[in-house]
Amino acid sequence: MNRVVGATEGEARVLPYGSWPSPVDAALAAAHDGRPEYVGFVGDEVWWTAPRPAENGRRTLVRRRADGAQESVLPPPWNVRSRVVEYGGLPWAAAVRDGEVLVVFTHFADQRLYAHEPGSGGAPRPLTPVSTVGGGLRWAEPQLLLGRDEVWCVLEEFTGEGPGDVRRVLAAVPLDGSAADDRAAVRELTDERHRFVTGPRLTRDGRRAAWLAWDHPRMPWEGTEVLVADVTPDGALSAARVVAGGPRESVAQVDWAPAAAAAAAATAAGGPAGTAGEGVPPADDRLLYVSDRSGWWNLYRDHEPLCPRQEEFGGALWKLGLRWFAPLDDGLVAVVHGRGTTALGILDPQTGEVADAAGPWTEFAPTLAVRGDRVVAVAASPHSGYEVVETDARTGRTAVVGAAHHDPVDPAHCPEPRVRTFAGPGGRDVHAYVHPPRHPGVVGPDDELPPYVVWAHGGPTDRTPLVLDLEIAYFTSRGIGVAEVDYGGSTGYGREYRERLSEQWGVVDVEDCAAVALALADEGLADRTRLAIRGGSAGGWTAAVSLIRGGVYACGTIRYPVLDLVEWATGGTHDFESHYLDSLVGPLDETPARYAERSPVEHADRITVPFLLMQGLDDVICPPAQCERFLHRLAERPVPHAYLTFAGEGHGFRQAATTVRALEAELSLYAQVFGLHPPGVPRLELAP
Repeated sequence: MNRVVGATEGEARVLPYGSWPSPVDAALAAAHDGRPEYVGFVGDEVWWTAPRPAENGRRTLVRRRADGAQESVLPPPWNVRSRVVEYGGLPWAAAVRDGEVLVVFTHFADQRLYAHEPGSGGAPRPLTPVSTVGGGLRWAEPQLLLGRDEVWCVLEEFTGEGPGDVRRVLAAVPLDGSAADDRAAVRELTDERHRFVTGPRLTRDGRRAAWLAWDHPRMPWEGTEVLVADVTPDGALSAARVVAGGPRESVAQVDWAPAAAAAAAATAAGGPAGTAGEGVPPADDRLLYVSDRSGWWNLYRDHEPLCPRQEEFGGALWKLGLRWFAPLDDGLVAVVHGRGTTALGILDPQTGEVADAAGPWTEFAPTLAVRGDRVVAVAASPHSGYEVVETDARTGRTAVVGAAHHDPVDPAHCPEPRVRTFAGPGGRDVHAYVHPPRHPGVVGPDDELPPYVVWAHGGPTDRTPLVLDLEIAYFTSRGIGVAEVDYGGSTGYGREYRERLSEQWGVVDVEDCAAVALALADEGLADRTRLAIRGGSAGGWTAAVSLIRGGVYACGTIRYPVLDLVEWATGGTHDFESHYLDSLVGPLDETPARYAERSPVEHADRITVPFLLMQGLDDVICPPAQCERFLHRLAERPVPHAYLTFAGEGHGFRQAATTVRALEAELSLYAQVFGLHPPGVPRLELAP
């Protein structure tokens, strides 16, 4: 069986797996870390946020001018990134006023909202004050309402020092800067009826607003509500009412159909445009939302499905302002949809048909912007990183318009993933992407099987995108295979698949990852004695629990993990996920033994294989204290391990220097455990 993609023995050198020379070094992988996000139109220009790993991991704002030239709008140290619910959300908005562009954005360092006129030559000016209470004041999903001289957005305000001392409301910030030193100048639009809210979406005439809300203990992919309110002439939200959603229905996004769409629908129903029957809102007020009431996130208009399919037209709302659909002026709707992988399509609400944009991309991020017939998105494929693309909604023609992918090395050194479905316990399906070792000039010996590393994604309510990742190429080009597992609980496969993890976290995810690893070994694709597991955040949890259970992996890499369930459930994490374990494990007061039984911090002494633990010191989602307790429990065991901490890093690594150190340390771990000899890799010192 051919175990290596990209080379044959007749034309290649034969070298042991893991020792292949590779042009994909850690610095190259770090330089290509991150992706464009939060696309938007400013006049006819396309704008987006972009990563800058070499600039302390900041995110900048990029504009594409009419002539195609791209430029950064904000120089260092400006960092366009929100911390609302810690994972953040849409951090900017812009509009043309009096012929000049006005930008508002959240700056990561102080979380204040700033206004900036790029053509003025001046520096950004603050619009909101600084608060020294707890996590301060934070802002997300800004919307410029120039007619009111305001920015409407989500306000997250800490009222004390604890992670749960927080309130979230919709608020209006004056553009004149009067709130920069005066919290009282911020006009609150909603009360604290709900713990979490998304930014309001306004009808074209500005008379109605719609937003999402949910409360503990639910996460947004478990149950959300759609609220609609009237906008009064003085800019207040009046008569807010729940019109869709509920505790067992997840609505991932809400918006309004434009007048053209509603007029066409009214005409088709036998009524003149602009009229409505009993219980039907005016022609410009047709509500659009994505709900999973059928078991799949599908698109609805006024509570009727537009394209009922066993596909996802939405996803997990980890960040505020994610957009899986965007209505066009002519009544069509741009949609990101799919099952496992995703496509960009144009949905005709009258027929329910979707015409997908042409192109090689297999993943479209949940960010869309429309202007006329133009649709802008962020897309990637197994052969290209994320790039900004534009589609003509009439023809489906799609072209790259920003952050274009350029191969930094010969693509023959990059992985060729295989889409696989494995059999898990009880015969259940387990979806995965398998990346065999690949090198254009090297193959492994006939009498040797390659080592493999199983990657467990974070979330855990998330999924693995089918895209080019140079961190994966860093390993596969050296002769180490990678298997990315969408274990039970992952999104992209319907609510039933997602709910396999209900009260089974630390069981189903661990079993599914092991099933993939062992199947690869049974098929003769992987060396059974040289299997490893790696994960970050919730994936770090899965990696840690897998090592504690033992029997499958020879070592593991654990990055910014969840390790202590009791501590997490009793104030040891941020507010957004503070009740997440109620569904993943069970309510603590009802299942205390389960928390102790599954927590890695309680059973660190059961680990018998080497591991690498990595942690950002500024992480408030999975604080370093969990790692320290975990290692303390291990202190009496002579298990080889290393603990690397990174100052200035939070939950997830963003600085280039961190990524370089982390990748090289991980490869060194595998080299020492598997007996590999990768050239030019610094040795990681393992204790004791």
